[in-house]
Amino acid sequence: MDFVAALQDLTTDRLRERGSLKWTVPGPDQLGAFVAESDLPMAPVIRAALDDALDRGLTGYLPPATSEVAEAACADFQRSRFGWQVGAEQVHLLPDVLAALSFSASFIFDTRLPIVLPTPAYMPFLDLPGVLGRPLRTVPMERVSGRYSLDPERLGQALAGGGLLVLVNPHNPTGQVATRAELLQIADVVERTGSVVFCDEIHSPLVYYGSRHIPYASLDDRTAAHSVTAVSASKGWNLPGLACAQLILGSREQRRRWDEAPMVARHGTSPLGAVAAAAAYSPSGVDHLDQAIAYLQSGRDLFAQAVATRMPHVGYTPPAATYIHWLDLGGTDMSAAELTERSGVLGTDGTDCGATGFMRLTLATTHAVIADAADRLAVALSR
Repeated sequence: MDFVAALQDLTTDRLRERGSLKWTVPGPDQLGAFVAESDLPMAPVIRAALDDALDRGLTGYLPPATSEVAEAACADFQRSRFGWQVGAEQVHLLPDVLAALSFSASFIFDTRLPIVLPTPAYMPFLDLPGVLGRPLRTVPMERVSGRYSLDPERLGQALAGGGLLVLVNPHNPTGQVATRAELLQIADVVERTGSVVFCDEIHSPLVYYGSRHIPYASLDDRTAAHSVTAVSASKGWNLPGLACAQLILGSREQRRRWDEAPMVARHGTSPLGAVAAAAAYSPSGVDHLDQAIAYLQSGRDLFAQAVATRMPHVGYTPPAATYIHWLDLGGTDMSAAELTERSGVLGTDGTDCGATGFMRLTLATTHAVIADAADRLAVALSR
């Protein structure tokens, strides 16, 4: 399959005909950029694996053998892609990253720990602690020269007495990739305060050329022992609806707690999701991922050029990973809601991410749609 050719005739009308959430929620004159779904083609190896699974009637509950194949494939991908020495026995399947955080907070770590969340943040992470009956402490990240960082002193105050830090890397919504020095600085604070870490690394497959993802747990023995990591093929290969994330546990004690947790807490992964994940992590799946990254990076550059030349009052740093774009509207006279209304580009108000005055856009789509979105935003901001 020619990756780019498959996108040439993909118009907004055809995208709406697909019936996806991304293209049915927006009005007929709006562009969908509010949810992390991709319009890029499915990897042929995933489609073939799903067709085979359907032919075999694999639509019941998740069989152990299917789970084991996906777990081994995930471990192989972490080793080959990032040099993180993960064993298949460390990998466990859950439906998604929210289920992984819920499970970790309830069964892996001390349930008395407050949940500490840097902001801006992935929207549901702001709501989930309350659902779990846990106190939430937010830590605003500092923005210097377009880069977000966690102040060690402020983080230490939030983690004082011990806490469960939710560390999202690559970061949603800024698209930033943490450096080794930044991660080690965080690790020092976690160790000093006797805290633990839930690492959301589901966007790690989508790191652009010129940047490098370093799994937090791979840093040293300390980080491996005090953290768990959620990964997934959902973003890199557009599989969120198939409900299969992977929780990587770093110690025997964590794996014992997994084994002793109630079955109902570990339940819900789709067998089709496990099949798709295993195919995604295969060599053919990774080849497709690399094509997607190249296309997304070109789209990112197209959008960045439009912001630089036509939206000079918008604060923006092109993402180093993910297809999520984070716009600072503080230099304009427009809120995110007003910009959506005037432009017809349906993004997410930064207030929902814990940062008022920003707009979050997901642009995993054709270059033509990205150009249209950029033009609409520029025209709306110029009025």
